[in-house]
Amino acid sequence: MVHLFFTIDLRYDVTSPGADFIFNLQATRTQRQHLLEESLVINQRVDIRSSEDASTRTRIFRLNAFQGPLALTYSATVEIEHLISNPYEVFEIPVTDLPDEVLPYLYPSRYCQSDRFATLAMSQFGHLPRGYQRVDAIQRWVRQNVIFRKKASTSVTSAIETLEQNSGVCRDFAHLMIALCRALSIPARYTTGIDYGADPALGPTDFHAYVEVYLSHHWYIFDPSCAAIPMGFVRLGTGRDAADASFATIFGDVTSQLPMLQIGALRDPARGWELPMHRWEALSTD
Repeated sequence: MVHLFFTIDLRYDVTSPGADFIFNLQATRTQRQHLLEESLVINQRVDIRSSEDASTRTRIFRLNAFQGPLALTYSATVEIEHLISNPYEVFEIPVTDLPDEVLPYLYPSRYCQSDRFATLAMSQFGHLPRGYQRVDAIQRWVRQNVIFRKKASTSVTSAIETLEQNSGVCRDFAHLMIALCRALSIPARYTTGIDYGADPALGPTDFHAYVEVYLSHHWYIFDPSCAAIPMGFVRLGTGRDAADASFATIFGDVTSQLPMLQIGALRDPARGWELPMHRWEALSTD
């Protein structure tokens, strides 16, 4: 079990008479990711509308900001008790046996054009035994064929473009892996979070994009960019690709500063808390 606490600071300047915001930055409450406490502080007196997706447990809130500075600080503490499985016992599920809510993650999407990856996916992975090991082979192939490089892509770079340029950031690694999984009829979704234990060489703490693949009736975590420690991920949002899981979507004339994020972990053997570490087992927070 891991005990993580984090803070997200966002700063904007609303230059139009008003602007609408949709935020997706609250910790998800799942069977294994328990929200112990949270707080949200906003400098403007605005009404907030909140909702939670019944399937993914993604939580969003909306507001209309006035002209001028908008400052938002969200803090939370979570306790994560991962499902830990032997990878050799985690299997793929036939499409006919998938739950209805999983089916959207089989189809091509804006940034994951899986219909254009069928030939590549079958030639590279079609001969492998079905299960966690095949998905892990896809993950390792993406790592070997894409270089992590800041500013190598934009917010509209797709999986096809990532493969062509052989470089990108965590978002691009995730899109490419998702497209390859879906090309093999393996449900895969894009997940955003904040991570403990990221390589300091990559810069300050930031939002992180990774992949969850539906195997053995659970969503298992994969991090194709290998930029952090999966055991230290706090899940915030999920979707078909980045278009569904942006931490902030803005409608109006707004300038923004870089997000400021901080995250920490507590170790307490008496409470069963351990620091995140790399593990060979399959992990899920679903």
